[in-house]
Amino acid sequence: MGLLGQLFCKETQAIFYNYKEKPVQRMLDFDFVCGRETPSVAAVIVPGSSGGFQKLFFGKTEIAIPVFGNIAEATRKHPRADVFINYASYRSAYESTLDALKAPTIRTVAVIAEGVPEKDTKHLIAFARANNKVLIGPATVGGVQAGAFKIGDTAGTLDNIIACKLHRPGSVGFVSKSGGMSNEMYNVLARATDGLYEGIAIGGDTFPGSTLSDHCLRYEHIPAIKMIVVLGELGGTDEYGLVEAMKAGAVTKPVVAWVSGTCAKLFKSEVQFGHAGARSGGDKESAQAKNAALREAGATVPDSFEGLEAAIGAVYQKLVAAGTLVPAADVPAPAIPQDLAAAVAAGKVRVPTHIVSTICDDRGEEPTYYGVTMSELIEGDYGIGDVISLLWFKRKLPKYATKFIEMCVMLCADHGPCVSGAHNAIVTSRAGKDVVDSLVSGLLTIGPRFGGAIDDAARLFKVACDAGQAPPDFVEGLKKKGVRVSGIGHRIKSKDNRDKRVELLQNYARKFFPSTRYLEYAVAVETYTLQKAPNLVLNVDGCIGALFLDLLASSGCFSEAEASQIVEIGYLNALFVVARAIGLCGHALDQKRLQQPLYRHPWEDVLYTS
Repeated sequence: MGLLGQLFCKETQAIFYNYKEKPVQRMLDFDFVCGRETPSVAAVIVPGSSGGFQKLFFGKTEIAIPVFGNIAEATRKHPRADVFINYASYRSAYESTLDALKAPTIRTVAVIAEGVPEKDTKHLIAFARANNKVLIGPATVGGVQAGAFKIGDTAGTLDNIIACKLHRPGSVGFVSKSGGMSNEMYNVLARATDGLYEGIAIGGDTFPGSTLSDHCLRYEHIPAIKMIVVLGELGGTDEYGLVEAMKAGAVTKPVVAWVSGTCAKLFKSEVQFGHAGARSGGDKESAQAKNAALREAGATVPDSFEGLEAAIGAVYQKLVAAGTLVPAADVPAPAIPQDLAAAVAAGKVRVPTHIVSTICDDRGEEPTYYGVTMSELIEGDYGIGDVISLLWFKRKLPKYATKFIEMCVMLCADHGPCVSGAHNAIVTSRAGKDVVDSLVSGLLTIGPRFGGAIDDAARLFKVACDAGQAPPDFVEGLKKKGVRVSGIGHRIKSKDNRDKRVELLQNYARKFFPSTRYLEYAVAVETYTLQKAPNLVLNVDGCIGALFLDLLASSGCFSEAEASQIVEIGYLNALFVVARAIGLCGHALDQKRLQQPLYRHPWEDVLYTS
């Protein structure tokens, strides 16, 4: 093992791979009772995820831990997290562990999975040693540094953690192959000594990523550790590494050890115990031989496991009597709230939030729009375009961009009483319904045929323009698919009767936008479609869609991924909805002001046919 000394501290943070709620929450609960100021889990990885976050509790406070879809992104965004906790199954543990070991910011990797193929484990061990990394496992529960950091489910329940005094550091370094026995030994140490300082379960596989002696050699270099306790087991020769280290003087601190599996001698044939590596083989691999070798090397070895606690206590008391060890003071652990399911009957609950908001906060003295207060909005040089940029795009856009948004709202606010949305709003208002009902009636007509083509136009123009597709090929390709060119065509406007709104938007963009690449592509498409029919002009939907692409691409405020998401989610149609709502409300109010009666469509305007 290339790293000597301490692996963890009270500031250690981890990246948790293959998110499991309970182990992560147990880590955060441990953090809280230890008095950590920051959570030990910096991020979680859900392979293939597109991001987001997981809501969890840090004591009494609900927090959001970011989610990433891959190791590279998580380690790049959280360079201070140097521990990687891998909860992948044995099928994918090798690849994910290797990727983590290759990450320059990761120093320690714990592999929880059992059943990782031995050839894969050997390669991981070789890579870790060659690159000065620490590998714990496979087939491990991990480890814990008392009062500082723990891996996953190490040490069991919170009640057990507090009973074992793991919320504050003791003086004992412990290492074992078994995770389950580690939990039992933490109880033993709490009774016989002032408790654990650090404990590691290396895992029960034949080839552990780090050995018993690796960790004992580390403990030798940690001043706070005054004595070492080792729990080995029959099978393999790992314990002899510690024997050699003690004989060579590399481990000088008092060692209390026991190798389990002495009962194997009672069986006539080879016995396989619970772990893959716990198999009775030759005499050298027997528990009796290992215990004898450890005792000969200077370790305190009891006659049975039942005598281990007394042996530990005796060595501890000698250290205390000699003044080598000053017992750690007991520190009361803070109370942590129970989760909802366990606390309903007792009336002590913590309830997770049901809504997440990242754009507006109304909890302070005055509301804020993405961090900008109402006072700043009113007293500063802000307009409705700035408000939309804050609430929709979560950033302040350049003035020319917010002015363009305002132009879109103004130009799309209304288009007369005859279009379908206005017509519906008028009919609904005249039926005696209120403004809200009238507005909704009009809004429900917005779609692919009326006002809802901005997003589709933007998507089509973006794909074609980015691919360098010639406008004729673009138009004819859609025609072959039976798809209309969104953003092209008008029922009234034509080549000789242009839509003034389109002209105004084009002139403004060419004057103020850094680039109008998508607009020019849309105009080139219009040039081709006008050869087919005079009314196949670039309409206001198509113009806004193309110009929004130019704004997203050239303003320097959005990444390519963000721009694509904005188009896909439906931001651009939302702009038309906001704008047209002004006109729809106007028509509804106009009808009420004029006291217009219930509308009935004239029968002579209906074709009655069978």
